[in-house]
Amino acid sequence: MDASGTGTTGGLADDRALLGRTSTAERVADILRTRIAEGFFPPGTRLSEESIGGALGVSRNTLREAFRLLTHERLLVHELNRGVFVRVLAVDDVEDIYRTRRLVECAVVRGLGHPPFPVDGLAAAVAEGEAAARSGDWRGVSTANIHFHRELVALSGSARTDELMRSVLAELRLAFHVVDDPRALHEPYLVRNKEILDALRAGERAAAERLLARYLDDSIGRVAAAYARAVDEPAAE
Repeated sequence: MDASGTGTTGGLADDRALLGRTSTAERVADILRTRIAEGFFPPGTRLSEESIGGALGVSRNTLREAFRLLTHERLLVHELNRGVFVRVLAVDDVEDIYRTRRLVECAVVRGLGHPPFPVDGLAAAVAEGEAAARSGDWRGVSTANIHFHRELVALSGSARTDELMRSVLAELRLAFHVVDDPRALHEPYLVRNKEILDALRAGERAAAERLLARYLDDSIGRVAAAYARAVDEPAAE
């Protein structure tokens, strides 16, 4: 796969206005990180400096620095004499992502103050997932699930925690994009996200943490197994 054509830059030209007058590598990296998390650049995609730099209107040096930042975050890999590619995860990576999520997300819920909790963002993500499911858009359900957990972490009010989890969830999306049956993978979590939301709406922080911990513990096995099947099948053909 190759993101070198004008139709395969994930709509980056639409993001050009986000750069403002002070285009920086960090801002470019943030845009690309979001696009990876949303599934516009699947694992294995080669990122063309020419097409992406042209779409965003940034210099080659700025783009290369953004690529270096995302390589450090394990979202991209540089292959000598071939270019920069969106990373393809190993099964161990998927399991480690979920262990990290459990540590961070459960700590966020445990550390919430007194209710009521600001759950509008969570509610919007749940509604987004339910709407996508009704239309049979299971990739959209996956995106809504990422949004739900991003909003959950945002309850901490910590910019550093948000930054950490943006990278972790973007890396997780690399796994989601490979799985060949997204409905089977994501449908059960529509209900579970709603249960966590309802517990937080009711001010039941401890119950929400228990639901979340069970959710993530179950997900480690389910997602890792689905991913292992998906990456093994092409090799077996």
